[in-house]
Amino acid sequence: MKIIGLTGGIGSGKSTVARFLAELGAVVIDLDRVGHEALKPEGKAWQQVVNAFGTGILAPDGEIDRSRLGDIVFKDRHALLRLNRIIHPVIDGIVAENIAEYRRKGVKVVVLEAAAMIESGKTAQAEEIWTTVAPEETVLTRLRERSGYSEVKSKARINTQLSNEERIKQAAVVIDTDCTLDELKARVMIEWQKLLKRL
Repeated sequence: MKIIGLTGGIGSGKSTVARFLAELGAVVIDLDRVGHEALKPEGKAWQQVVNAFGTGILAPDGEIDRSRLGDIVFKDRHALLRLNRIIHPVIDGIVAENIAEYRRKGVKVVVLEAAAMIESGKTAQAEEIWTTVAPEETVLTRLRERSGYSEVKSKARINTQLSNEERIKQAAVVIDTDCTLDELKARVMIEWQKLLKRL
């Protein structure tokens, strides 16, 4: 089994590439989604996070209010570190369980999709890093059309992330998504065929 770490900045086309890889037969694990599930009241990190940050982060229904939690951790580096120390081992454990299950089932390719995979030191579970890249102008257009972000808000998000150059240095495969969907699908197909030869 091959484990691919798929990363890329906001608006770089990472989720679209993940979708194409799934269509080709890969199993995709979205680490953001795993993190969201872990923070639900029935999730594995909920109690620890509430113990660490107090019941003030809870919505009336008992769900963790992510914007309240975000207000705390994005203003205080130590609070963010504390949250990461709780949530990352939980995510790692869930991912390891999933990978073990897919291995038993004979799955050939698992894709771990995560925006901040390199920044957060999450590359260890992957055997190869693939990154999606696009020029800033393309990313700004996508974020405006997809999320309604202003240029200022988009640039603020982009500036908190690794540069394309830094990601490319650590990637085995780089997919430029500044093209039509059909062209992108063809680019992904080419990399998929190369991957199957490496299996």
